[in-house]
Amino acid sequence: MFVLGWCKVQIACLAILIYIHMMYVNDGRHLNKLTGKKGGNPVFNRLFVVAELAMIFDGMTAWSVNCLELLPDWVNMGLHLGMFLSYEAFMFLVFLYWYHVTVGEFRTKAQKVTVGLTTAGIMIATTVTMPKLEFLEGERTNYSMGLPVYICFSSIILIFLMTIILLFMKQRYLPKQKKNGLIATLCFVFVVFLLEVLEPEALVSSIGVVMVVLSIYLNMENPTIHALEHYHSEMVMGFANLVENRDDSTGGHIRRSSAYVKLIAHNLRKNPKYRRRMSKDYVSNLVQAAPMHDIGKIGIPDGILKKPGRLTEEEYAQMQKHSAIGGEIIQESFGKLFNEEYRNVAYSVARYHHEKWNGKGYPEGLQGTDIPLSARIMAVADVFDAVSEKRCYKEAFPLEECYRIIEEGSGKDFDPDIVEAFLMDKEEIEKIHKG
Repeated sequence: MFVLGWCKVQIACLAILIYIHMMYVNDGRHLNKLTGKKGGNPVFNRLFVVAELAMIFDGMTAWSVNCLELLPDWVNMGLHLGMFLSYEAFMFLVFLYWYHVTVGEFRTKAQKVTVGLTTAGIMIATTVTMPKLEFLEGERTNYSMGLPVYICFSSIILIFLMTIILLFMKQRYLPKQKKNGLIATLCFVFVVFLLEVLEPEALVSSIGVVMVVLSIYLNMENPTIHALEHYHSEMVMGFANLVENRDDSTGGHIRRSSAYVKLIAHNLRKNPKYRRRMSKDYVSNLVQAAPMHDIGKIGIPDGILKKPGRLTEEEYAQMQKHSAIGGEIIQESFGKLFNEEYRNVAYSVARYHHEKWNGKGYPEGLQGTDIPLSARIMAVADVFDAVSEKRCYKEAFPLEECYRIIEEGSGKDFDPDIVEAFLMDKEEIEKIHKG
């Protein structure tokens, strides 16, 4: 009971972290079996372990600083060093996690080296200055002060502030329904750490650690939520493949065209004109909607879909109806199954992916930017896969010929910006094509 009196907050926080970690691991195993992939963000996996270490060291120092006469100085110093380093490592991992989620991997070695040297520099500075650590007697509890404390918590505040700024700047890459809660949580935790600096006796930093991990787990890394998303994706893909296989397709068209759509969407983020449009929600909805683009083929007779030769004018006119039929199916049959944003993107992809930049497409003859962006992206992906793969009425064209077809269609059939975004990464295109 004497020990609990000094470190009961840290013990409670550690218990919460262990419980969440156990749920994360157990639910993650189910998700791994479901998807056949090793799930989980690797940075978040490390974040869990470091957070638990921080709680252990925090609790031990909360006790040891009040029992100085029972422990050698070097033990107390070692426990405090472990706490400082684990907190610093935790904060760097938090920043790396959110950088990975919003921006992606570091693009240059210079960025990696900068982060690595900064982390190492702060930790070395903390270690070297440990002899200057002081233990003070407070009204409620003893606490530590001195240069290593200032270095540790100054770096925590600075890195946390950088993380909040990063999320504000890149909030379009966060799920719309979650970003306000995520940012609000980080702002609250920032206040918690600031309170710890201003009131050293408060010993509330452990609460901030738990809040960070809990927020990321509930909003971003919960395996149960990912499992539901997987079920949704599989349902859409299964239905799309069922429809696509009516024209003797292997279903590879659905997978490849969706991958091309994802490639285009991510490359469009590099274009200032589309950067704000390419939010996390929009890209997610677009990739999920891409398999539904030819759902209207369910209303086209087999004799037309499976005809090995050229279609007559009447047959081609009948085939053209599949885009309008697809839009109607999305609205009438899937309207209540999915959220409005996804439904709108899926409708646009299904109805308008055969519209042309010059206005000579169908079903409405839309021109230029009057064509929904999602449909303009789908158009490039759909045509490229159509010409690069074997169909019942033609052989596959060589890839260089396919690239030429897309390039020549720029400004006529396709949005030039979309073509540029697609062709800027031919290496990835060929990976997708080879499967």
